[in-house]
Amino acid sequence: MADPFYISTAINYPNGRPHIGHAYEAIAADTVARFQRQAGRDVRFQTGTDEHGLKMVQAARDRGIATRALADEMSGYFRAMADHLHISYDRFIRTTDADHYAASQAIWAAMADAGDLYLDRYEGWYSVRDEAFYDEKELIAGEGGVKLSPQGTPVDWTVEESWFFRLSRYQQPLLDHYAAH
Repeated sequence: MADPFYISTAINYPNGRPHIGHAYEAIAADTVARFQRQAGRDVRFQTGTDEHGLKMVQAARDRGIATRALADEMSGYFRAMADHLHISYDRFIRTTDADHYAASQAIWAAMADAGDLYLDRYEGWYSVRDEAFYDEKELIAGEGGVKLSPQGTPVDWTVEESWFFRLSRYQQPLLDHYAAH
């Protein structure tokens, strides 16, 4: 059996149609996948769409449609882009796919059972568009003193309770693995 090689693009938010940045990433990942296949490796290449999150909810609300309807419509454009560019993916995955949902639930349960998850909260200046938190010193002043991210996108003070993964529990085993490989 050939040496396996796994590659994935980021799964894109289909809150709008794909643009050149999405195409660039797909082409770059496809180039690596094709090179590895030429080298005789057993390649598994995935791409797809992440159909959850605040960006999706806001985009659907702005269009007056259900979030799932937006996901169905826009995900089709992402798949069409990949097909038009002859991207050699093995799987186009959607986070709304039944098997993705089942796998996510199983992984979550395993992490919870192992004590790897904990409930906490985080807060800070958040840009929905950038999907990023920013430190106060990174912000710039917009018109009327409105706080903006370094990219000029609006930020809001956000306080959110969320589940976190206890990565520190795996720090040394991971460092040992990296050193050995």
